[in-house]
Parts: sequence; structure tokens; C-alpha cells
Amino acid sequence: MPFRYASASWSPSWAPSWVPSWADVEALTRRLAADEAGLRRSFWKKFRGLAARLPFAEDLLAAHYCAFDRRTPIHVKAVLVGALAYFVLPADFIPDVLPVIGYTDDAAVLAAAIKLVSSHITPHHREAAQRMLARMRG
Repeated sequence: MPFRYASASWSPSWAPSWVPSWADVEALTRRLAADEAGLRRSFWKKFRGLAARLPFAEDLLAAHYCAFDRRTPIHVKAVLVGALAYFVLPADFIPDVLPVIGYTDDAAVLAAAIKLVSSHITPHHREAAQRMLARMRG
């Protein structure tokens, strides 16, 4: 039996008031996933400003290329699009503006997604990520 939250608007009791409810996060994630072009634009806008600073940039790009590859199975795309949407969401559980720890939640979500679907992230996706990073940093 799948786990269900008691309320769609539930947020942890310890969370500050600025933390969005699960319903807010879910609604925004669904909108981003439904608008593939919008998700791509949001991804590239945020990624360009961070490429040189993110230690997990290559994994993030490889996940992006896998998520939008036509040959990737739909269940894999769903996992990766969810992780990419979390990366571009303006509200995180740990705000991205905090130095050092700001992207740890994004990295954790991405690492979990990649662990689930790692067999579908091909050497082609990784090579494309490396080439793009070299261009952006070079």
C-alpha cells in the first residue's frame, strides 16, 4: 500500500513558514514536467550561472540529456524530470542561496534519482555532458 500524507497541504511541523507545502511542490513539479520546453529553459537558465561552481554539474547534465532522450523509457524520464524540476524549483527545503549547504538537497535528490536509473544514463549522455561543461567552463 503506498504511503499517503494525511493532508495535501502538509508540511513538517519543524519547517519554517517559507517552506512550501507538499501540495505546492507537487503542483509546481507537475506544471514543469508538463511544459517540457519551460523546464528546459528553466534548467539552462539556472545551470549556466552555476556550471563552474557545482561539484555535481556533470551528473546533472548527464541526467538532463538522458531525461530528454527519445530512447529513454517513460518511467526513467519521470524520475529524472522530477529531479531536474526540483533543481529548478525556486523554493527548496534548503535554500540555494545559503553558502556551502545550499545545493546539498538538490545533490541528494539528483543522486537518489541517478541511483534508481543509472543503467539508463549511457556513455553518450556522459560524453555530451562533459563536452558541454568544457564549452561552458572553457
